[in-house]
Amino acid sequence: MNAWHKLPITEAASLLATDVEQGLSVNEAKNRLARYGQNKLRKGKRFSALVIFASQFKSLVIWVLIGAAAVSAALGETVDGIAIIAIVILNAIIGFLQEYRAEKAAAALSRLTAPHCRVVRGGHSLVVTAIEIVPGDILLLEGGDLVAADARLIQTSVLRINEAPLTGESQAVGKSTDRLPQETPLAERNNMVFLGTSVTGGSGRALVVNTGMETELGHIATLLDTAESGETPLQRQLERAGRLLLMACFGIVTLIFGLGLLRGIAPFELFLSSVSLAVAAIPEGLPAVVTIALALGVQRMVRRHALVRRLASVETLGRAQVICTDKTGTLTMGEMTARKLITSASLYRITGEGYATEGAFFSGNVESLPSESPELLALLRASVACNDAELALINNRPAVIGDPTEGALLVVAAKGGITRGVFETEMPRLATVPFDSDRKRMTVIRSRESCSWAFVKGAPEVILSRCTLIRTDQGVRELTENDRNRMIQANALMAHDALRVLAVAERPLDGFSFEEGVAVNDREIEQELTFLGLVGLQDPPRFEAKEAVVKCKRAGIKTVMITGDHPDTARAIGHELGILGKGDEVLVGAELDRLDDEALKQRVAQVSVYARVTAEHKLRIVRAWKALGAVVAMTGDGVNDAPAIKEASIGIAMGRTGTEVTKEAADMIVTDDNFASIVAAVEEGRGIYDNIAKTLAYLLGSSTGELIVMLIAVLLGWPLPLLPLHLLWINLVTDGFAALALSTDPIDPDVLSRPPRHSQSALLNRNLFKLTLFTGLLAASVTLGVFAYELYIIGNSLDHARDAAFTALVITGLLRSFGARSEQRTLWQIGLFSNLRLFLVVVVSFALQLAIHHIPMLQTLFQIEPVSLHQCVAWIGVGFIPLIVLELRKVIRRLRTKKN
Repeated sequence: MNAWHKLPITEAASLLATDVEQGLSVNEAKNRLARYGQNKLRKGKRFSALVIFASQFKSLVIWVLIGAAAVSAALGETVDGIAIIAIVILNAIIGFLQEYRAEKAAAALSRLTAPHCRVVRGGHSLVVTAIEIVPGDILLLEGGDLVAADARLIQTSVLRINEAPLTGESQAVGKSTDRLPQETPLAERNNMVFLGTSVTGGSGRALVVNTGMETELGHIATLLDTAESGETPLQRQLERAGRLLLMACFGIVTLIFGLGLLRGIAPFELFLSSVSLAVAAIPEGLPAVVTIALALGVQRMVRRHALVRRLASVETLGRAQVICTDKTGTLTMGEMTARKLITSASLYRITGEGYATEGAFFSGNVESLPSESPELLALLRASVACNDAELALINNRPAVIGDPTEGALLVVAAKGGITRGVFETEMPRLATVPFDSDRKRMTVIRSRESCSWAFVKGAPEVILSRCTLIRTDQGVRELTENDRNRMIQANALMAHDALRVLAVAERPLDGFSFEEGVAVNDREIEQELTFLGLVGLQDPPRFEAKEAVVKCKRAGIKTVMITGDHPDTARAIGHELGILGKGDEVLVGAELDRLDDEALKQRVAQVSVYARVTAEHKLRIVRAWKALGAVVAMTGDGVNDAPAIKEASIGIAMGRTGTEVTKEAADMIVTDDNFASIVAAVEEGRGIYDNIAKTLAYLLGSSTGELIVMLIAVLLGWPLPLLPLHLLWINLVTDGFAALALSTDPIDPDVLSRPPRHSQSALLNRNLFKLTLFTGLLAASVTLGVFAYELYIIGNSLDHARDAAFTALVITGLLRSFGARSEQRTLWQIGLFSNLRLFLVVVVSFALQLAIHHIPMLQTLFQIEPVSLHQCVAWIGVGFIPLIVLELRKVIRRLRTKKN
């Protein structure tokens, strides 16, 4: 690819065999279209509904359950087999619906291509469709146009381009035709225009140098194809858990069957019980619990302005160790705002954010009214007078039509009570000398009280050099050298704070006349000006963003700001939001280019702010963090963010300002473009993981208890305390319902006070194993104790003893669900009714357990008898024992922690 920005216009035109005045001939354009192909981008990969539905069955746990259903059906337990399959299908439907809705948007890279544009062919201006543009065409650009291809500028007139979707630069970029050095970064190639950007003002002619996939946007599309998101940590953990459970099942069947044969138990009865126990050892409800926990989390996140496209991505957020975030529109408002005004004697701080016209003026800590300060009022009036922008409401939100900087001046004037509509009536415009990158100033001439006035704004050093007077509250006086030095110093201080500074001046034009169509002599008019003041503008940080960054630090999450903006702007915002701390580095794109992947990997942890970066830089940054084993979230709104968003552990797109291609690459969309909403989503993700982990611990605790009961009974030579149907009832009905309710538990309030989990941390870890074993032993001890008491001490029948063991195990599990809500906090700290769903589920499950004791058909099926009040009270009392022991264990652990 040629470095077109470094070539003279004549050499570029020669390489493309084009006449810059006449353009290509119509026939030559047709020939080149056949040679280069249409000017369009490849569409992203699409997924059919069938593929999305089939992807719901990838998990090994799902196939273990399908196998368990098949075994149950083969053993005559048809009802149980159908119940398991129903759970699997429900899980698949919920996951499918969520992902299918998110995938319905079409691949949208091609939407960024302008549908029509104006070109010069054969010396005539023609309107053609954008896909017909070819290298060598001459584009004609005007305000409001979308740029149809990458092109080298050959003529400009106050041309300004919004390149935010491509480079991340928050301000419109002034363009020129000057040659640039080869190493000039993309964001500073001011003699080029690029596909997908838009013209905010002025006009120009440009020589098309690249089309379709050869453009910068096409390069990003290629990067997007190479980016891979991979499985989420939760998907990997569930797959690992599935393999462990599968091995456990085979081990259980083999061990119990072998021991039973040695004890002389009938082979068929033993086989039936062994397989039923293996099926019971698998937490059938786990996939449904995980899916429902994620789906409910998705609904909560929608209320917190986060829309999730893939269910598993919700939990990934909870593991996030690094959030790489775009600046413009995410950490900042994405709207230029006047933050400071300086007049001859005062500095004013302006409140209010973005383009909303609510706000006040403060001098120190005292609110000031512009109507009480003649010099402030004059500054605001001149800011409106020398202005081409307009304020409007778009989708019920305040917006600017025109240059964002000029829009910010209209907003600050409106806060002072000066509106453009009234102003245009009172002071009609006579002539305009537009802004020019060489002149660095703009002048508007208006009629005022039967006299002409010039209003000028521009770079402070340029405006000050043309001023001889200064306006004060006492009137106009001579501009002294001390005044000039004071303003130069104020300009430097505001620039150091990353404010864009404009100077504003005015001049009465006695003796000048202006006729329509006659050029204005700006050299005569823009002299002997009266200096009015300085305006400091900035895309301000969001009010909530600073608090959100603090939350991230408290949660052990590193926030990294990545922007296409100037390094000084990035550094100032980084300091203001608390992203840049002691020892943190700022890295510029040109420096990043000099680092290979290994060097970047070694340095990436020290860098908190990146400036002047490209799409490829962002992709490298994400890959460097992933190479360190970190779970990385990447946010953004522009096309240049899309490859990194796709590559990240979880990609986050902005809903309001995000391009369609960025949204398509993302796992989650933030509907209010707010960094604070991302942190809220992290909180939800951690809460969802906690719920999945506590539910898994609860289900495995129940399964372990059942295993220990059956294993010890076989070892001791006892009759089997539980029948196969008892085991399946416990897993599918009693424990299953309670597990679903546990998955909806409210988020722990201190969830963001803990460090993030490592991406490789196992769902089935050592702590969970110890807790599961301890819980299983408690449940098994109670169940075996009741069974032995009924059968060997009192001498009741085997059916009666099994009935007692079955019911005691059910009650133990239901009561234990209250304590399973937290590993640290006790039941009285959490509150019995803080999860009302769980309370109701326990009551209903207990009622179902009583029902099967008193419905004759179910009595026969389960081989149980009606339960008396005395038995019920006794079994409930016994069932409380594991809950009490587990709660005392929490208290003892907390006391030990405090002591240490």
